[in-house]
Amino acid sequence: MSQIRHFTATGFVVHGDATLLHWHKKVQEWLPPGGHVDPNEDPVQTTLREIMEETGFEAEIVPTYERLDISNLEQVDAPHSIMIENVVDVEHGEHQHIDHIYFTRVISPNGTRPPAPDQWIWVSRDQLNSGVSFKTPNGDDRVPPEDVLKLGIAAIDHVTAASSEL
Repeated sequence: MSQIRHFTATGFVVHGDATLLHWHKKVQEWLPPGGHVDPNEDPVQTTLREIMEETGFEAEIVPTYERLDISNLEQVDAPHSIMIENVVDVEHGEHQHIDHIYFTRVISPNGTRPPAPDQWIWVSRDQLNSGVSFKTPNGDDRVPPEDVLKLGIAAIDHVTAASSEL
């Protein structure tokens, strides 16, 4: 039997020296915002839509690759990486996500508090680097998964460097 796969996109939202994570109830992990690619949507559109829907923040992609100078076709920013993630949830059962990982920055913060502050946390580079645990909404302590720790650090470093070049 072949594995069912869904295309998804994730955005590490960076503001200052921190990235935004939320407690994902289905997966039971600290994760950045993201979701399934809708029909007729590219992964960049998905990333920005999911960030807006989940956090209320307007964000922009901070490209991790230079685009080629091509004028006859529209280009979509390449993700920093594409991860294959094994997922189990009540709605879709056991399946995989082909997840396009983007680095983004907040462009209209309206403060830096997402709508459900008990489920969202700003995590600093130092916290990610040390692998500290964070209180979940149900009171447990949980360290974000390895990929979130490493990609979160890479996102903060990349967005900070790109911002200093402006």
